[in-house]
Amino acid sequence: QVQLVESGGGLVQAGGSLRLSCVASGRTFSSYGMGWFRQAPGKEREFVSGIRWSDGRTYYADSVKGRFIISRDNAKNTVHLQMNSLKPEDTAVYYCAARGSRYLSDYLNQYEYNYWGQGTQVTVSS
Repeated sequence: QVQLVESGGGLVQAGGSLRLSCVASGRTFSSYGMGWFRQAPGKEREFVSGIRWSDGRTYYADSVKGRFIISRDNAKNTVHLQMNSLKPEDTAVYYCAARGSRYLSDYLNQYEYNYWGQGTQVTVSS
């Protein structure tokens, strides 16, 4: 059974930074694709960033390009999301997601992921 556990959320002022982590367990993740999604109150869940574990290929939503960086730590089965220059509109619950990369054709599509973490709250004050 795959388990994903996020951490690193919190309250930060606009312009600040946070680093989210997603620890994955239960499988060998070298053949997985990982994604970060977020959901703000009253809004649909949206794609933020993704990474293909095998070769490190990355994907970003236009709204976070140049500000967020996704990375993986193979030894610790952990995916990080470094979030810089945070804005109030980045406020949301952030979720980590995973799926075997052979089945993941569209990293931006939340419905292609079959494993999800419980989420971590990020609040950016103005």
